[in-house]
This record gives sequence, C-alpha cells and structure tokens, in this order.
Amino acid sequence: MAEMTLQSVGTDQLEAARQSSAGRSARTVHSGKHLRQTLIALTQGTRLAEHQSPGDATLMCLSGSVTMHTGTHAITVPAGNLTDIPAQRHDLVADTDALVLLTVGLG
Repeated sequence: MAEMTLQSVGTDQLEAARQSSAGRSARTVHSGKHLRQTLIALTQGTRLAEHQSPGDATLMCLSGSVTMHTGTHAITVPAGNLTDIPAQRHDLVADTDALVLLTVGLG
C-alpha cells in the first residue's frame, strides 16, 4: 500500500487545476472491489455539470467551499464538512478554490 497525505496530493491537484483551462484536476487515490476515492481540485467558479448520482457516495470538503445543487436545493459544503450525495441529478460548483474527496461505493 502506498502512503500519502491528502494535503500533499491535494496541493499538487490544486496547482494542476489552476493551470488547466477546465479549472479542475482529479486523481483516484483508492480503487478497490467495493470502494473508490477520488481527490478533486476545483478553482473558484468551476462547475462540474449536472450528472446522475453514482449510487452510495459522500463528498468531504478538505479545503475551500463547494455548493451542490439538486433540483431546487443547494447544499453548501465548507472545509471540514462531509455530506451524502443525494440519489438524484446534481452539479457541483466551487465557491472558492476547493479540494474535495469523493467516496463512491461500488456494486
């Protein structure tokens, strides 16, 4: 098992996001039979377009702040907070430069 700190990997991802014309960068930090974890860096104002929930999933904001929109609801997730991802279409917008950890349960 490779050891890493999310902060050090996150710093690299945020720098890559700042250099990307898309304003985002991601790295899968764990992929197993039942669980996948992806570190996603977003620059302020970057939006992940509306998409369907991947099933059981959570979003942990490690730094900055993001807002998830689901229909008529908005869920702000500041640094240090963890939220369930609702089982419906949603998008994600970075309120500030942000680093989030997406955890998805696999089949």
